[in-house]
Amino acid sequence: MNSSDYGYWIPKGASTFAADIDTSIYLVHILMLIMLVVWGVFFIVFLVKFRSGNGNQVNPGGYPRTIIPISMIAFVAIFDVYMLFGHDIPFWNHLKNDFPDPSKSTVVRIVAQQFVWNVHYPGQDGKFGRSRPALVDEKINPIGLDFDDPAAKDDITTIGQLRIPVEKPVIVHLTSKDVIHSFSLPVMRVKQDVIPGMTIPVWFVPTRTGDWQIACAQLCGNSHFKMKGIFKVQKEKDFLAWMATKEAELSEDDEEVW
Repeated sequence: MNSSDYGYWIPKGASTFAADIDTSIYLVHILMLIMLVVWGVFFIVFLVKFRSGNGNQVNPGGYPRTIIPISMIAFVAIFDVYMLFGHDIPFWNHLKNDFPDPSKSTVVRIVAQQFVWNVHYPGQDGKFGRSRPALVDEKINPIGLDFDDPAAKDDITTIGQLRIPVEKPVIVHLTSKDVIHSFSLPVMRVKQDVIPGMTIPVWFVPTRTGDWQIACAQLCGNSHFKMKGIFKVQKEKDFLAWMATKEAELSEDDEEVW
């Protein structure tokens, strides 16, 4: 694990849009800090100036008691409009609507369950094999892959291990076998609820190699703390070498069957 990426503040970003999400977080904290200081000073001044027994009136003539509240309301309104329409909404639109071309991306399917992440790669044909609940076997076939389907012959599955190449778009299709989970890759700034009966896509582009942890950000049961996996970003040649190794293992299994 890249322990240096985690500290007392936001983990060091490792995707192309990490900076945009961090900007939103920074802007919100800056706004809250300004409001805390201004309203705190405003409150303390009024407590001291109009405290009981000093002869001052609550509404003294000429004191600009409305200028600060009105100014702060205007400032917050302008700040919020800038955040929403100048940054957040355009970025969110890009994130949700500008999905990369699947043919030029690494496409992965992840099936969540209590308390593991099942990772499913489509293989060389680029097609995910069919899966059926009746075929689920928690020891040898946790996602119920139907090996009678030609598209499933070259599919690669792992448990709790997600590998992807660096500097290439990644599309992850998320679904769940049981309860609501939340797929979280903090360094990629990716977090998405995983809903049973639905397939929800997310995408990102990793910008540097490393090993990190897949986390579940939704309380999903008594052993929620166990639901973690390894998330490895590699150079493309290393990723392809790993895929070739897994494909060779599939070929060996087929030879043993025959």
